[in-house]
Amino acid sequence: MRGASGASTGGPVWPNQRPGARIAVNIVFDGIVSALAAPVARYLADPHGGLLHPLWFVAGGAITLLVSGVPFRMPQQYWRFSGVADLVSIAGASAASAALFAAGLWATGYPLPTPTFPIIHALVLLVSLGSVRMASRLAARRRRSVARRRIVLAGPDLAADLFLRALERDPEGSEVVGLLTEGARQAGRRIHGVPILGVLSDLDQVLSRLAQAQRTPDLVVLTDPDLRGAGLAAVLEAAQRRGIAVQRTPSLMTLTPADRVELRPVAIEDLLNRPQVPLDREGISRMIAGSVVLVTGAGGTIGSELARQIAAFQPERLLLLDHGEFALWQIDLEISEQSPEVDRVALIADVRDRTRIAALFAQYRPELVFHAAALKHVPIVENNPFEGILTNVIGSRIVADCARAAGARAMVLISTDKAVNPSSLMGASKRCAEIYCQALDKRARAEGGQDMRCVTVRFGNVLGSTGSVVPLFRRQLERGGPLTVTHPDMTRYFMTVPEAVGLVLQAARRGTVAVASEQGAGTEAILRNGGIFVLDMGEPVRILDLARQMIRLAGLRPDEDIAITITGLRPGEKLFEELFHGREAPVPTDAAGLRIARPRTVDLLEAETLLDRLATVCHAEDLDRALAILRDLVPEFAHNPDGVVTPPPSRPHAASPAAHEPIA
Repeated sequence: MRGASGASTGGPVWPNQRPGARIAVNIVFDGIVSALAAPVARYLADPHGGLLHPLWFVAGGAITLLVSGVPFRMPQQYWRFSGVADLVSIAGASAASAALFAAGLWATGYPLPTPTFPIIHALVLLVSLGSVRMASRLAARRRRSVARRRIVLAGPDLAADLFLRALERDPEGSEVVGLLTEGARQAGRRIHGVPILGVLSDLDQVLSRLAQAQRTPDLVVLTDPDLRGAGLAAVLEAAQRRGIAVQRTPSLMTLTPADRVELRPVAIEDLLNRPQVPLDREGISRMIAGSVVLVTGAGGTIGSELARQIAAFQPERLLLLDHGEFALWQIDLEISEQSPEVDRVALIADVRDRTRIAALFAQYRPELVFHAAALKHVPIVENNPFEGILTNVIGSRIVADCARAAGARAMVLISTDKAVNPSSLMGASKRCAEIYCQALDKRARAEGGQDMRCVTVRFGNVLGSTGSVVPLFRRQLERGGPLTVTHPDMTRYFMTVPEAVGLVLQAARRGTVAVASEQGAGTEAILRNGGIFVLDMGEPVRILDLARQMIRLAGLRPDEDIAITITGLRPGEKLFEELFHGREAPVPTDAAGLRIARPRTVDLLEAETLLDRLATVCHAEDLDRALAILRDLVPEFAHNPDGVVTPPPSRPHAASPAAHEPIA
């Protein structure tokens, strides 16, 4: 029950209690209990002495306890939340009260009933006062027992202990019917009275046993923040077969006394099963701290995360460049709130406008440039080919040329797996951008490294990015479905946005600093010949499986509660994506999470000539000639404007080093 102030009451439940009134009630009840404890202890110490005693004997028991309890803050105890610390205080106050009472008897000439009377008196006080508080706590728990959810907790025993303690304060009430811990030998033991039923891998059998006992839980709650990937998928599958929802606990740091325990849904990112890659944060800090850093496309998914992470490394100035006013305003506001000490400038500009970009570079002289600006949505670029080519190819060239002219140390090009064996204009345009930056970097390294380095970083999809499949599925789920999948065999690589950007910074550091080691020398040799970095994306994910998992995470059943519709490939879309071309043998690097590819290179003069012609025909809107130039630059470009299904190659998976033929 709550008082007028909205706070839960302390000892016995009284309406409209203020803090002072609650303390007074605690004092009254403690006084009554201790007054009764004195004759009871007298009787237990000397049964032949009887229970009737002078009134002063009873009053003395109450007075001594109230006096002794003040140093132990007994009047301020919150009975409903009594715990071990309160029990220790009660024990101290009981011992002090018994000693004070015995001293009072001795001082007044009243003989002690027995020599053990003070000990018995202290024990009676401890049991009596502790029992009253335990009864108050159990009564509060009983009041919450209406319409309880049944829960199975799965995770470490320490997390289960914290959650069970926090759950006692939840007014909605939930009944934990069992625990699944990490220790194989813990089964049969109990935590706060809740039995340990087995380990996490036993979930299927445990749920079956609970169903037979007619105690099927409503919810499986995961207390292990590190449970991801296949283990998490197995939990979801076992629970989904029985129509049981799965949720996570809050962070252990937030499991503190509160009125409500807020569970959260399992995130789709948790199913990736990606171990944390150690970053060279010290090296990244040396690269960024005190430098002027420019991020193009700063309002986009990758660009905005780049801005956040770069700001944390304290650059001298952070330049945020984007063509969209609202997106630029959003990231500028966020950086101002999260890193107010960082000097930043929001710049509206189109990367295709050479005059504007050149003026900005001449004015601000960025030392590091992260080029994330691009048109990335495959069907939209197919429908707007000249905009896509001019932005992704010519815009990238303009940024690279202006950065080099302004004396930048390095430019980092954000590329995509769609640039490998491209079937879309978007993929081919990004491959052209790769080729130009490769040519610039190759010349810079050949000339002794004094010129600007161009570091190209290629990776697949990022979860939650604008226009990607995960936000689309979430919107479709909110509308009640159906979820649309273009093909049942469609697969994609996925990575979280913060992880991808962290590895981009790692690649930037590695691509601009020579490493004196055998593996580092090998990486340097490949970079000198036009090598590009490829993020380790793990295993590809089947989009149909992703859709089913998202439906399950929403507590629904695929194909029953939410339908899944196959819509067919879109223009330019591939059934699968690759991170390496068939002749790009992937090579591990000396930097965690990074591999390096050796794609075909084009001479810088030839690349400049072809890009000049490409810009001319795009401005003239001559699509046939533009496609011909793209094929000259990217011979492996197999345009698929009609979305025709192309089966995967018969060779092994493209992400495996064994899958690639060596370069002659």
